[in-house]
Amino acid sequence: MKRRALGIIAAAALTASAGALAHHSFTATYDENKTVTIEGELVQFMFRNPHAFVHVVAPDESGVMQRWGVEWGGAGALTGQGVTRESLKPGDHVIITGNPGRNAVDHRVRMKSLRRPSDGFGWGFQGETFD
Repeated sequence: MKRRALGIIAAAALTASAGALAHHSFTATYDENKTVTIEGELVQFMFRNPHAFVHVVAPDESGVMQRWGVEWGGAGALTGQGVTRESLKPGDHVIITGNPGRNAVDHRVRMKSLRRPSDGFGWGFQGETFD
């Protein structure tokens, strides 16, 4: 009986560690050696775990309007940094900087900073203030 219980515990531990290892690598998805800035209209804010996402309609390098998927931190971490599900609304004009996705046609960005010029709301700027 003890052997079976130990087997179940070991299997549970392996399953949990496999789930942690299955989490995607940011380096595999995003080019951490590059930074892009997109400026446009927020169309969706998904405040969730393990990662929140914002979707922004903004021009690409050619000036063509695209819907960008911007990956952010998790809801729990963001809440601790003063961001709530009410912080951003569709229609907000935002400026986002981050690492571009490795596949440019995906229009993905890993967020490094966000600013909403209308009221100076910002995230990811250490010690900076906005007018």
